[in-house]
Amino acid sequence: MGGHRGRHGTRAAVTLCAAAALAAPLGAASAAPATDGPARQGAREPSVLDCAARPEVRPGAFLLACGDANSRLVSLHWARWDARAAVGRGVNQVNDCVPYCAVGTFRSYPVTVRLDSPDDRSHFTRISLTYSGERPAGAPRTVSYPLPG
Repeated sequence: MGGHRGRHGTRAAVTLCAAAALAAPLGAASAAPATDGPARQGAREPSVLDCAARPEVRPGAFLLACGDANSRLVSLHWARWDARAAVGRGVNQVNDCVPYCAVGTFRSYPVTVRLDSPDDRSHFTRISLTYSGERPAGAPRTVSYPLPG
């Protein structure tokens, strides 16, 4: 990114850059154990792919900007996780990149997170963040990004 950006332009750019390389848990995920019964045979636990294309289930953290790590979700707690969608709450930490990203400050914004649109391999392919209070400058109240499937 060449040139100088103001505080609001930088935050918006960081938020929008997350769309280019979304998806990924930073920490360990917990998964419910699979059962051996007939109802589970062939069924896959829904998951989301991390930055290394590894499936994760109910991650506690999720990297939104795989390229530069300037936007991430932390403290995730999932109220719903099923074959159609996952819904949870957490915090979106976004680097304000002021005066530039290497020395910027991470700001925290409470969010509701929704994962949906599973593909034929049960990987969620869309993430939506709804900010419940303050949000990064230039970001709408709800923003959705495609996820790799």
